[in-house]
Amino acid sequence: MNVLSQLEPQSVFRFFEQMCAIPHGSGNTKAISDWCAAFAQERNLEYHQDADNNIIIIKEATPGYEQAEPVILQGHLDMVCEKEPGCTKDMEKEGLDLEVDGDLIRAKGTTLGGDDGIAVAMALAVLDADDIVHPRVEAVFTIDEEIGLLGADSLDVSPLQGHKMINMDSEVEGIFTVSCAGGNTTTCILPLRRNAFSGCPLRVTVGGLTGGHSGAEIDKGRANANMLMGRVLQAAAARTELRLTAVNGGLKNNAIPVESVACIMVENEAKARAAITEMEQALQIEYHLTDPNLFVRAEAEQPAQNPLDAETTGKVLCMLTCLPNGIQAMSADIPGLVQTSLNLGILTTADEELCAVFSLRSSIDSQKEMLKNRLTCLMAQLGGHVEFEGEYTGWQYQEHSPLRELMAEVFEEQYGKAPKIEAIHAGLECGLFAGKIPGLDCVSIGPDLMEIHTPRERMSISSVQRVWRFLVEVLKRSKS
Repeated sequence: MNVLSQLEPQSVFRFFEQMCAIPHGSGNTKAISDWCAAFAQERNLEYHQDADNNIIIIKEATPGYEQAEPVILQGHLDMVCEKEPGCTKDMEKEGLDLEVDGDLIRAKGTTLGGDDGIAVAMALAVLDADDIVHPRVEAVFTIDEEIGLLGADSLDVSPLQGHKMINMDSEVEGIFTVSCAGGNTTTCILPLRRNAFSGCPLRVTVGGLTGGHSGAEIDKGRANANMLMGRVLQAAAARTELRLTAVNGGLKNNAIPVESVACIMVENEAKARAAITEMEQALQIEYHLTDPNLFVRAEAEQPAQNPLDAETTGKVLCMLTCLPNGIQAMSADIPGLVQTSLNLGILTTADEELCAVFSLRSSIDSQKEMLKNRLTCLMAQLGGHVEFEGEYTGWQYQEHSPLRELMAEVFEEQYGKAPKIEAIHAGLECGLFAGKIPGLDCVSIGPDLMEIHTPRERMSISSVQRVWRFLVEVLKRSKS
């Protein structure tokens, strides 16, 4: 392509452009992993490639740095593949079409994959260079980070000697991320019994909500459509006999759901509609700032199957009323940081069971276990059960971090100001690495990336240049 060939540092942008020519969406990482392996082979570098396509490439220390502690440079190989409406590119088989617009790089019609291709490109540029001094560098490239940190979870870290890691999966220059939440996907499952009921069928919709990421926006006070549906149904059930047929809401467990739909049978339609209207007015007052377009709508419905019996309907309404949701604890160490939360992201109803899928997060593992136990106890009382998957460890803030101190010193010299030290209530691969490498000292950085995971994704050229100079200097100062 050679669209980026004139940009400095040439090696960084060359490797990034070569990556962009290889399809590497989540679940499609064999080719990009093999490309990294070929890179190592061509330079006679030690490498370890596993069956999942994770790869570790090692370059020994330059002269004078042999006694220095190794530094791990880490990023992920996979990208989120999204396209604009009408874009015909097959992202499973075709590379990206890059373009430069002033200080920005973008891909025509698709996501760019700067998250996290730029981390891989920078690490490869370090491994490729003959004029950069550094300790032993252990470049770790994981797969399928975007669909659950799967590569970091499966990675064998035994080839690694380092206990200092620079993760390059952040998107705002000047922010050092030093802590993140651990979590899992928790599914609460309730068996259903159905029975005939003579009543008026209605379709109830809670919608128009703002939504957002269940980690980054859980502290914004935004409404969860599935939880509001529980309140609406309880209000209607308090006025008239009600049977639930089905309730479904949300698309992703880690997204705050913007809509939830329930099909119900009610004995008295007028009373049910009145309760629903009153509930809409109350919720609009409660959420007038965070969810100004909130609505609750009741419409005529054609029943497709028998509703749940009275006892099962009561259990579902109890679930949607009593299941915990949202912020559970704030950090005492870092003001303003959410420490523990959960999000009822997906609610689905089948013929014989209802599933409520949560994204559960905490930077304190004991509080994560507390939430798991709470959900397990509640579901057991209702006659259901809980399943857990995708467990990943939280990354706790370290008061003493020699790596952070060195990086802050270099940053202040180069930028003339202190970096922003930040913890996030979302999952990063750093948490999994911290669980596998005792005493890991880790900082996450990155250049400015805008609107990642969308076809509007852009990456700042000048920011890449500054972060590259910063990284090179940090390696240079890592002699002791």
